[in-house]
Amino acid sequence: MPFTLGQRWISDTESELGLGTIVAVDARMVTLLFPATGENRLYAKNDSPITRVIFNPGDTVTSHEGWQLEVAEVVTENGLVSYIGTRLDTEESGVMLREVMLDSKLVFSKPQDRLFAGQLDRMDRFALRFRARKYQSEQYRLPVSGLRGMRTSLIPHQLHIAHDVGRRHAPRVLLADEVGLGKTIEAGMIIHQQLLAGRAERVLIVVPETLQHQWLVEMLRRFNLRFALFDDDRYAQARLDSDNAFDTEQLVICSLDFVRRNKQRLEMLAEAEWDLLIVDEAHHLAWEEGQPSREYQVIEQLAEQIPGVLLLTATPEQLGMESHFARLRLLDPDRFHDFATFVEEQQHFQPIADAVSGLLADKAIDNDALNMLNDLMGEQDIEPLLQVANSDREGKLEARQELISMLMDRHGTSRVLFRNTRNGVKGFPKRELHQIRLPLPTQYQTAIKVSGIMGARKAADERARDMLYPEQIYQEFEGDSGTWWNFDPRVEWLMGFLTSHRDSKVLVICAKATTALQLEQVLREREGIRAAVFHEGLSIIERDRAAAWFASEEDGAQVLLCSEIGSEGRNFQFASQMVMFDLPANPDLLEQRIGRLDRIGQAHDIQIHVPYLEKTAQSVLVRWYHEGLDAFEHTCPTGRAIYDTVSDQLVNYLASPENSEGLDDFISDCREQHNALKSKLEQGRDRLLELNSNGGEKAQALAETISEQDNHIELVNFALNLFDIVGINQEDRSDNLIVLTPGDHMLVPDFPGLPEDGCTITFDRNQALSREDAQYVTWEHPIIRNGLDLILSGDTGSCALSLLKNKALPVGTLLVELIYVVEAQAPKQLQLTRFLPPTPVRMLVDRKGTNLAGKVEFESFNRQLNAVNRHTGSKLVNAVQQDVHEILKLAEGQAAEEARKLIEIARTEANENLSAELSRLQALSAVNPNIRQDEIDALESNREQVLAALDSAGWRLDALRLIVVTHQ
Repeated sequence: MPFTLGQRWISDTESELGLGTIVAVDARMVTLLFPATGENRLYAKNDSPITRVIFNPGDTVTSHEGWQLEVAEVVTENGLVSYIGTRLDTEESGVMLREVMLDSKLVFSKPQDRLFAGQLDRMDRFALRFRARKYQSEQYRLPVSGLRGMRTSLIPHQLHIAHDVGRRHAPRVLLADEVGLGKTIEAGMIIHQQLLAGRAERVLIVVPETLQHQWLVEMLRRFNLRFALFDDDRYAQARLDSDNAFDTEQLVICSLDFVRRNKQRLEMLAEAEWDLLIVDEAHHLAWEEGQPSREYQVIEQLAEQIPGVLLLTATPEQLGMESHFARLRLLDPDRFHDFATFVEEQQHFQPIADAVSGLLADKAIDNDALNMLNDLMGEQDIEPLLQVANSDREGKLEARQELISMLMDRHGTSRVLFRNTRNGVKGFPKRELHQIRLPLPTQYQTAIKVSGIMGARKAADERARDMLYPEQIYQEFEGDSGTWWNFDPRVEWLMGFLTSHRDSKVLVICAKATTALQLEQVLREREGIRAAVFHEGLSIIERDRAAAWFASEEDGAQVLLCSEIGSEGRNFQFASQMVMFDLPANPDLLEQRIGRLDRIGQAHDIQIHVPYLEKTAQSVLVRWYHEGLDAFEHTCPTGRAIYDTVSDQLVNYLASPENSEGLDDFISDCREQHNALKSKLEQGRDRLLELNSNGGEKAQALAETISEQDNHIELVNFALNLFDIVGINQEDRSDNLIVLTPGDHMLVPDFPGLPEDGCTITFDRNQALSREDAQYVTWEHPIIRNGLDLILSGDTGSCALSLLKNKALPVGTLLVELIYVVEAQAPKQLQLTRFLPPTPVRMLVDRKGTNLAGKVEFESFNRQLNAVNRHTGSKLVNAVQQDVHEILKLAEGQAAEEARKLIEIARTEANENLSAELSRLQALSAVNPNIRQDEIDALESNREQVLAALDSAGWRLDALRLIVVTHQ
């Protein structure tokens, strides 16, 4: 094409320069001015990387003054183009706009515009874009969406609770599983689903101060959720940036004490418009009728303002009906307004539990039971079900199961309370205690004696804490020269134990970080034992590295030395040997220590070794835990309650371990309390509630469904393809690990979710559970979700040209591959993607308008195609531009028909599903007052908005590829 002054061209390699104007032409060179950037470019007339810009009738163009023209006619005179059409702001027809007057800030966003402007992508990017559309659409439709992306074992009862609660509008529930069953994980799963679905955007977690870092680590490592930890310093800093400090972050963790201490701070929290509140250790919120504690009042004030509330507690209701009522009152003060009424209601639910017990035991249903069941079901006709359930006919089992499901729906607190027990959940290992009694060295005896004289004025609890750690007393007594490890028999025993168990991974826990560091040095220098150290003084990354070294089977550390706080929130269930170098004074901390290994999925019995020095506080404590609470070999739900009542006596024995008078009777009394409380707990077990919380076969099926999708080859192939095209470096490591680092020429300078120094990833769930330094990549991981957004939100891959070598077709045969997207615009919280995610419709159209996509599968067809360089591609496009326009017109009607079919299917599905759920809730509200009216109203509103959004759904061309047949 001849060059003429005033013509508009665009650079093939620097499209960001906008629309250029030819300002000079000589025998060999042409000069373009790009007014949008003020830059000039000099190009060779032959083979220059620029493309002539000419619009077509039907296009809308913009003048340099900002007004727009809908083109009706294109006139060419002396090499220059003028556009004639209707000016859109004045609706004046016959308006002419010369091409020199076009707006220079030109951006081609439509695929066909980019094609005709010569802005061609590589064909691998087109393929990636189509795959991204296809996979994203498929993932949205899965019923387990939101449950697959967590670094957790697939434990059925946890998945069941998360699946039930996570899909609710503003869930308000009490999670009360026993210790070790995963309440924190359940809460994290619910948060993750609520955030992904758009039901929540701002989340506040309030926990005891000692659990803040545990929650911070759990949310980040398991769910890829970056919470901000608010303390006094962070609060003061945030006040400088905003009138309300809590508006500066979307996800916040803070301690209950932090909230309680400052009235203004509490008011700011309440005004910050959170969507979801999580409160851990909720049983510490003391309440008596007319006398609520300050802590209770604080949470009550927040719960009144925040729509969604999750309360976590391992203390069962049987330890106090009043405190149980108080927690339910926080969830729904209108429903649980009077304690006496609550107690009376609870008694009325016993017949339901009895009915379910009979059904589960396969007992015959007598007339009294039949009448009771009919009364419980209200207006619902269950006579046909009862007849089948009470017979020996086919379907008896299914009929009984359906009756059980109906009864559970009507159970008093089954929608607001979830409780699983170890008795109801299988899969836990045994715990075996090995006590190693060792003599008290004379050095310690002297130091303790002197400390006792000097510390006579100390409070008993301070002396007790000192006595638990004789090495600390000795070091204070001797100063820097206090090399206690040279004579402490626990050290010699530990070295002997480790050398005789070289093939075992051993977790060693001690209270102090300094003790852990000193032990590492001794083990390394004396026996060459590889030991990693894990304590609160390390950063999260350093802790990850220590944990990864311990987890590694190849050249990994044999031992992990943990401090008390450093081990919080971590699971090392690949190990089964634990050494407690000392003991904590609190039974909750003891259970937390053992919980590092005692998890569902632990493959071996746990061996707990406790070396202790005789005649010390340690010797008293090991007896109290083992003989008084049975806390080593079994979980101890009574521990905290007993500790709170006997702590003064216990402290006295620990502060003066040489005074054992009455110790045997004290331990015996504690054991009696423990047995009585444990018996009371067992008698008060609500088996119907546990059955509802467990999820049964449905929960198992849920876990199996997710397991089948784990490590899916399509995800692996797509992710590696994505990393290649984005420009992320990949380095394979052993153990199914890949190291990702930013490349020098990435599509974007900073890829969201990829740290500057890179990260290690794995697609294997089991590997991720043992290697916490590796990120577990699924379709829901931020790296994949950000990658999908990066590709699909921009122009990447939206326009390409390929050659098809096929001698069966005439040379020059033209095909256009079109990817339309059917979608509806709606607020994220409507979860419209359940019914109509952005769905790709692929078409492969020839010159006659015939769609060959049904006969030609994408991946196999893509492998037959060859790339073409950009300059040659631009020439090919110019040669067939008019043909492509005709093919696009022929395809539009077919695409519209396909789109309307998809929209109608989605509308029918949405109407049926949401109407059925609404009808169910409305029917249940008549017999179960725990169905909140606001939940029914929200579902009804959701249904109306979803159907309205689907009525206005549309479609658009998202990408196209021009394919030209050649024989060479």
